[in-house]
Amino acid sequence: MPLPKWMKSDGGFQRKWQYYRDVPFSRLWALYAAVFCLFAITGFFSDMVNLGRTPYVVAILNAVFSGLAAIMYLHVGTRLHPNYFAVVTALQIPLWGGFSALASFLTAHYGLRPVETTSGIRVAAILTLALVITSYSLFIRFLRGEGQEAFRLRNELELAHGIQKTLVPPIEVNRDGFELYGRSNPSEKVGGDLVDAIQLADETTVTYIADIAGHGLQAGILMGMVKAAARTALLDGRSGRSKEILSALMERLNQVLPGVKESQMYATLAAFSLNGDGTVFYALAGHPPFLHFRKTGSFERLWAEQYPLGLLPVTGFTAETATLSPGDLLIVVTDGILEACNKAGDEFGMERLEAVVSAHTSDSLEVLADAILGAVQGFGKQLDDQTLLLVRRT
Repeated sequence: MPLPKWMKSDGGFQRKWQYYRDVPFSRLWALYAAVFCLFAITGFFSDMVNLGRTPYVVAILNAVFSGLAAIMYLHVGTRLHPNYFAVVTALQIPLWGGFSALASFLTAHYGLRPVETTSGIRVAAILTLALVITSYSLFIRFLRGEGQEAFRLRNELELAHGIQKTLVPPIEVNRDGFELYGRSNPSEKVGGDLVDAIQLADETTVTYIADIAGHGLQAGILMGMVKAAARTALLDGRSGRSKEILSALMERLNQVLPGVKESQMYATLAAFSLNGDGTVFYALAGHPPFLHFRKTGSFERLWAEQYPLGLLPVTGFTAETATLSPGDLLIVVTDGILEACNKAGDEFGMERLEAVVSAHTSDSLEVLADAILGAVQGFGKQLDDQTLLLVRRT
């Protein structure tokens, strides 16, 4: 689930530049030195344009000041906010003014004379070649270090992806007159969506689908905490075929989450308690509506307006009741499916979801899940985790 705009801390610029802000300088010094050497070449290029007659001291100072100017821009690009580019540009005036004053002072005070053309061009060419080779070597050193870091991060993400598959495997359950199928497709190596099913001591089946705000590793860590807390609450809590099971689950999660997450994060939840007589208790906390498909061919959208979990210290979560006849279906999806957009900016939405379900009502739940996820992936690029839960009364 993407974060609402008002929860984004500093807009797109902060996220774009944040990586190099946090990188220690021990990994960046080679990049700074390479950029310095690369742009210092302009000092000797100016000398060659002047036919090599610039005094050696002035040419070297020109190269040093050119390299420093380039480093100033690099420092803004790696450490500061992009708005500082305007400040650095303004600083070019005093920088080059200072260079001109220093060059004039040295020329007048020490009596610097123009250099012979042949010797000046030769020295400038040799120093230019030396700076090119040095800059290239430093860039290679920097890229090698970043490559090693990228390899390490890739291995860690692969490990996290393995943990993700362990925590959120596809679920396929057939018991107590109900057939369940759930699956989650993360948008990155690690996702924040969760689908789970658990059988209580009295053989009541509780299944739920949760969506953590955001995606990636941070959301994946909180997702694992939600699963552990939910299973603990269900197994240690009160059994019984009643709405109170789901209400107690949401109360517990809303109490636990604030202490283990960042302030802007939260979770939405859609939970179901399935009973053999066809009664289904359901509770939604900030989750989109879900579909009840009846064997007659009609759809009903069910929803219950309650706060997301972990966002506000509220109580009084409640559950509602629905009755499923044999052949009826419940289709529960996260907003990564409903809000998937095509190139025109249109969302996949409930109507398209209903159309896909109508075309596959007699198929197995796994085939129906494949059809839904395939339709969404064909509709537009996946930008968020996409998770679904299907429940059929058998």
